[in-house]
Amino acid sequence: MSLSLAVITYNEEDNIVRLLDSLTDTVDEIIVVDSFSTDKTKEICTQKYPHVKFFEKKFIGYGEQKNHALTLCSREWILFLDADEVPSEDLKKSIKKIISSKNTEFCVYKVKFNNHLGIHLIKFGGWGNVCRERLFKKDCAKYSDDKVHEFLITNKKIGLLDGKLDHYTYKSIHHHIMKINKYSDMMAEKMFEKGKKINRFKIIISPIFEFIKIFIIKLGFLDGFPGFYIAKTMSYYTFLKYIKLYEKIRLIEIEKKNAEAL
Repeated sequence: MSLSLAVITYNEEDNIVRLLDSLTDTVDEIIVVDSFSTDKTKEICTQKYPHVKFFEKKFIGYGEQKNHALTLCSREWILFLDADEVPSEDLKKSIKKIISSKNTEFCVYKVKFNNHLGIHLIKFGGWGNVCRERLFKKDCAKYSDDKVHEFLITNKKIGLLDGKLDHYTYKSIHHHIMKINKYSDMMAEKMFEKGKKINRFKIIISPIFEFIKIFIIKLGFLDGFPGFYIAKTMSYYTFLKYIKLYEKIRLIEIEKKNAEAL
Protein backbone atom coordinates (compact mmCIF):
# COMPACT_ATOMS: atom_id res chain seq x y z
CA MET A 1 0.00 0.00 0.00
CA SER A 2 1.35 3.41 -0.99
CA LEU A 3 -1.15 6.17 -0.29
CA SER A 4 -0.80 9.82 0.71
CA LEU A 5 -3.67 11.72 2.28
CA ALA A 6 -3.55 15.42 1.35
CA VAL A 7 -5.62 18.04 3.17
CA ILE A 8 -5.58 21.85 3.08
CA THR A 9 -6.82 23.53 6.24
CA TYR A 10 -7.72 26.82 7.86
CA ASN A 11 -9.31 26.83 11.32
CA GLU A 12 -10.46 23.22 11.15
CA GLU A 13 -10.14 22.24 14.82
CA ASP A 14 -13.78 21.07 14.81
CA ASN A 15 -13.25 18.73 11.85
CA ILE A 16 -9.65 17.56 11.56
CA VAL A 17 -9.72 15.01 14.41
CA ARG A 18 -12.72 13.21 12.91
CA LEU A 19 -11.01 13.02 9.51
CA LEU A 20 -7.57 11.89 10.74
CA ASP A 21 -9.01 9.31 13.14
CA SER A 22 -11.05 7.81 10.30
CA LEU A 23 -8.00 7.23 8.08
CA THR A 24 -5.13 6.19 10.37
CA ASP A 25 -5.55 2.58 9.24
CA THR A 26 -5.88 3.43 5.54
CA VAL A 27 -3.10 5.84 4.52
CA ASP A 28 0.70 5.66 4.71
CA GLU A 29 1.37 9.40 4.72
CA ILE A 30 -0.62 12.44 5.83
CA ILE A 31 0.16 15.86 4.35
CA VAL A 32 -1.57 18.89 5.86
CA VAL A 33 -1.03 22.32 4.29
CA ASP A 34 -2.41 24.96 6.61
CA SER A 35 -3.10 28.65 5.87
CA PHE A 36 -1.83 29.84 9.27
CA SER A 37 -4.90 28.85 11.29
CA THR A 38 -5.75 30.97 14.32
CA ASP A 39 -7.44 28.12 16.20
CA LYS A 40 -5.94 24.83 17.44
CA THR A 41 -5.58 23.13 14.05
CA LYS A 42 -1.77 23.23 14.13
CA GLU A 43 -1.59 22.11 17.76
CA ILE A 44 -3.91 19.16 17.10
CA CYS A 45 -2.07 18.01 13.97
CA THR A 46 1.44 18.29 15.39
CA GLN A 47 0.85 17.12 18.96
CA LYS A 48 -1.97 14.58 18.77
CA TYR A 49 -0.81 13.16 15.44
CA PRO A 50 3.02 13.25 15.39
CA HIS A 51 3.13 11.24 12.16
CA VAL A 52 1.33 14.06 10.30
CA LYS A 53 3.58 16.13 8.05
CA PHE A 54 2.36 19.64 8.77
CA PHE A 55 3.20 22.61 6.54
CA GLU A 56 2.14 26.24 6.59
CA LYS A 57 1.69 28.36 3.48
CA LYS A 58 0.02 31.67 2.80
CA PHE A 59 -3.31 31.13 1.06
CA ILE A 60 -3.57 32.60 -2.45
CA GLY A 61 -6.33 30.41 -3.81
CA TYR A 62 -7.73 26.90 -3.51
CA GLY A 63 -6.23 25.58 -6.73
CA GLU A 64 -2.74 26.88 -5.98
CA GLN A 65 -2.88 25.64 -2.38
CA LYS A 66 -3.97 22.15 -3.42
CA ASN A 67 -1.30 21.89 -6.10
CA HIS A 68 1.32 22.84 -3.51
CA ALA A 69 0.06 20.01 -1.31
CA LEU A 70 0.41 17.60 -4.24
CA THR A 71 4.10 18.44 -4.58
CA LEU A 72 4.63 17.43 -0.94
CA CYS A 73 3.09 13.97 -1.35
CA SER A 74 5.63 11.17 -1.81
CA ARG A 75 3.41 8.12 -2.38
CA GLU A 76 2.12 6.62 -5.62
CA TRP A 77 -1.54 7.33 -4.90
CA ILE A 78 -3.07 10.50 -3.44
CA LEU A 79 -6.36 10.75 -1.58
CA PHE A 80 -7.27 14.45 -1.50
CA LEU A 81 -9.97 15.29 1.04
CA ASP A 82 -11.33 18.36 2.77
CA ALA A 83 -11.20 18.46 6.56
CA ASP A 84 -15.01 18.22 6.78
CA GLU A 85 -15.17 14.99 4.76
CA VAL A 86 -15.17 11.46 6.19
CA PRO A 87 -15.03 8.22 4.15
CA SER A 88 -17.43 5.38 4.87
CA GLU A 89 -16.09 1.92 5.69
CA ASP A 90 -17.10 0.68 2.24
CA LEU A 91 -15.20 3.54 0.64
CA LYS A 92 -12.07 2.78 2.66
CA LYS A 93 -12.26 -0.87 1.61
CA SER A 94 -12.62 0.20 -2.01
CA ILE A 95 -9.60 2.51 -1.73
CA LYS A 96 -7.46 -0.21 -0.14
CA LYS A 97 -8.44 -2.63 -2.88
CA ILE A 98 -7.45 -0.18 -5.62
CA ILE A 99 -4.06 0.82 -4.26
CA SER A 100 -3.08 -2.75 -3.35
CA SER A 101 -3.76 -3.93 -6.91
CA LYS A 102 -0.77 -4.13 -9.27
CA ASN A 103 -2.90 -3.39 -12.31
CA THR A 104 -5.76 -0.92 -12.04
CA GLU A 105 -8.14 -0.04 -14.83
CA PHE A 106 -8.12 3.67 -13.93
CA CYS A 107 -5.62 6.23 -12.60
CA VAL A 108 -8.28 8.62 -11.32
CA TYR A 109 -11.39 7.78 -9.29
CA LYS A 110 -14.52 9.67 -8.38
CA VAL A 111 -16.37 9.30 -5.09
CA LYS A 112 -20.09 9.58 -4.38
CA PHE A 113 -21.01 12.16 -1.72
CA ASN A 114 -23.46 12.25 1.15
CA ASN A 115 -23.89 15.97 1.76
CA HIS A 116 -25.06 16.92 5.25
CA LEU A 117 -26.43 20.26 6.40
CA GLY A 118 -26.26 20.09 10.19
CA ILE A 119 -28.22 16.98 11.15
CA HIS A 120 -29.93 16.75 7.75
CA LEU A 121 -28.82 14.53 4.86
CA ILE A 122 -29.59 16.51 1.71
CA LYS A 123 -30.75 14.38 -1.21
CA PHE A 124 -32.00 16.93 -3.74
CA GLY A 125 -31.44 20.47 -4.97
CA GLY A 126 -28.17 19.57 -6.67
CA TRP A 127 -26.65 18.24 -3.42
CA GLY A 128 -27.66 14.64 -3.99
CA ASN A 129 -25.88 12.28 -6.40
CA VAL A 130 -22.73 14.42 -6.34
CA CYS A 131 -19.51 12.75 -7.49
CA ARG A 132 -16.04 14.29 -7.37
CA GLU A 133 -12.52 13.10 -8.08
CA ARG A 134 -10.75 12.31 -4.82
CA LEU A 135 -8.30 9.45 -5.49
CA PHE A 136 -5.64 9.55 -8.20
CA LYS A 137 -2.08 8.59 -9.02
CA LYS A 138 0.42 11.32 -8.26
CA ASP A 139 1.49 12.10 -11.82
CA CYS A 140 -1.93 11.70 -13.43
CA ALA A 141 -3.71 14.86 -12.32
CA LYS A 142 -3.43 18.35 -10.89
CA TYR A 143 -5.83 21.11 -9.93
CA SER A 144 -6.76 24.17 -11.95
CA ASP A 145 -5.27 27.40 -10.60
CA ASP A 146 -8.69 28.92 -9.89
CA LYS A 147 -8.94 30.82 -6.63
CA VAL A 148 -12.29 29.18 -5.91
CA HIS A 149 -14.33 26.40 -7.56
CA GLU A 150 -11.11 24.74 -8.67
CA PHE A 151 -11.33 21.41 -10.48
CA LEU A 152 -9.11 18.41 -11.13
CA ILE A 153 -7.36 18.38 -14.51
CA THR A 154 -6.56 14.99 -16.02
CA ASN A 155 -6.47 13.31 -19.42
CA LYS A 156 -7.01 9.86 -17.93
CA LYS A 157 -10.19 7.78 -17.85
CA ILE A 158 -12.03 8.14 -14.56
CA GLY A 159 -13.46 5.30 -12.47
CA LEU A 160 -15.97 5.28 -9.62
CA LEU A 161 -15.21 3.97 -6.14
CA ASP A 162 -17.63 1.94 -4.03
CA GLY A 163 -18.88 3.53 -0.82
CA LYS A 164 -19.55 7.18 -0.06
CA LEU A 165 -17.87 10.25 1.36
CA ASP A 166 -19.79 12.00 4.12
CA HIS A 167 -19.46 15.77 3.75
CA TYR A 168 -20.42 17.80 6.82
CA THR A 169 -20.77 21.16 5.17
CA TYR A 170 -21.66 23.77 7.79
CA LYS A 171 -21.72 23.56 11.58
CA SER A 172 -24.07 26.57 12.00
CA ILE A 173 -25.88 29.27 10.04
CA HIS A 174 -23.26 31.78 11.21
CA HIS A 175 -20.50 29.54 9.83
CA HIS A 176 -22.40 29.11 6.56
CA ILE A 177 -22.90 32.86 6.06
CA MET A 178 -19.19 33.48 6.75
CA LYS A 179 -18.30 30.97 4.03
CA ILE A 180 -20.78 32.51 1.59
CA ASN A 181 -19.21 35.92 2.13
CA LYS A 182 -15.69 34.52 1.68
CA TYR A 183 -16.50 32.48 -1.44
CA SER A 184 -18.45 35.33 -3.06
CA ASP A 185 -15.44 37.62 -2.51
CA MET A 186 -13.16 35.12 -4.20
CA MET A 187 -15.60 34.36 -7.01
CA ALA A 188 -16.05 38.06 -7.78
CA GLU A 189 -12.27 38.46 -7.90
CA LYS A 190 -11.96 35.43 -10.19
CA MET A 191 -14.59 36.77 -12.60
CA PHE A 192 -13.03 40.23 -12.53
CA GLU A 193 -9.59 38.85 -13.40
CA LYS A 194 -11.11 36.97 -16.35
CA GLY A 195 -12.73 40.15 -17.66
CA LYS A 196 -16.32 39.07 -17.04
CA LYS A 197 -18.91 41.85 -17.42
CA ILE A 198 -22.13 42.22 -15.45
CA ASN A 199 -25.25 44.38 -15.66
CA ARG A 200 -27.98 45.28 -13.22
CA PHE A 201 -30.55 43.08 -14.93
CA LYS A 202 -28.45 39.96 -14.39
CA ILE A 203 -27.80 40.96 -10.77
CA ILE A 204 -31.58 41.06 -10.21
CA ILE A 205 -32.63 38.04 -12.28
CA SER A 206 -29.83 35.52 -11.60
CA PRO A 207 -30.57 35.02 -7.87
CA ILE A 208 -34.26 34.47 -8.65
CA PHE A 209 -33.44 31.88 -11.29
CA GLU A 210 -30.92 30.21 -8.93
CA PHE A 211 -33.64 29.76 -6.30
CA ILE A 212 -36.09 28.34 -8.86
CA LYS A 213 -33.43 26.02 -10.27
CA ILE A 214 -32.46 24.57 -6.88
CA PHE A 215 -35.82 24.49 -5.13
CA ILE A 216 -38.11 23.59 -8.06
CA ILE A 217 -36.19 22.23 -11.06
CA LYS A 218 -33.71 20.19 -8.98
CA LEU A 219 -36.45 19.18 -6.51
CA GLY A 220 -34.95 20.89 -3.47
CA PHE A 221 -38.47 21.18 -2.01
CA LEU A 222 -38.36 17.41 -1.36
CA ASP A 223 -35.76 18.09 1.35
CA GLY A 224 -38.30 20.24 3.18
CA PHE A 225 -37.21 23.31 5.09
CA PRO A 226 -33.46 22.47 4.77
CA GLY A 227 -34.01 22.41 1.00
CA PHE A 228 -35.63 25.84 1.16
CA TYR A 229 -32.72 27.13 3.25
CA ILE A 230 -30.17 25.86 0.71
CA ALA A 231 -32.05 27.38 -2.23
CA LYS A 232 -32.39 30.70 -0.43
CA THR A 233 -28.75 30.94 0.65
CA MET A 234 -27.42 29.84 -2.76
CA SER A 235 -29.59 32.54 -4.30
CA TYR A 236 -28.01 35.01 -1.87
CA TYR A 237 -24.53 33.75 -2.81
CA THR A 238 -25.33 34.33 -6.48
CA PHE A 239 -26.50 37.87 -5.72
CA LEU A 240 -23.38 38.63 -3.65
CA LYS A 241 -20.83 37.43 -6.21
CA TYR A 242 -22.44 39.48 -8.98
CA ILE A 243 -23.00 42.65 -6.93
CA LYS A 244 -19.40 42.46 -5.72
CA LEU A 245 -18.20 42.08 -9.31
CA TYR A 246 -20.37 45.05 -10.31
CA GLU A 247 -18.85 47.11 -7.49
CA LYS A 248 -15.30 46.23 -8.59
CA ILE A 249 -16.00 47.24 -12.19
CA ARG A 250 -17.71 50.50 -11.16
CA LEU A 251 -14.84 51.47 -8.84
CA ILE A 252 -12.31 50.96 -11.66
CA GLU A 253 -14.46 53.04 -14.03
CA ILE A 254 -14.71 55.85 -11.47
CA GLU A 255 -10.95 55.77 -10.88
CA LYS A 256 -10.32 56.03 -14.64
CA LYS A 257 -12.70 58.98 -15.01
CA ASN A 258 -11.09 60.78 -12.08
CA ALA A 259 -7.63 60.16 -13.53
CA GLU A 260 -8.70 61.49 -16.95
CA ALA A 261 -10.19 64.57 -15.33
CA LEU A 262 -6.89 65.53 -13.72
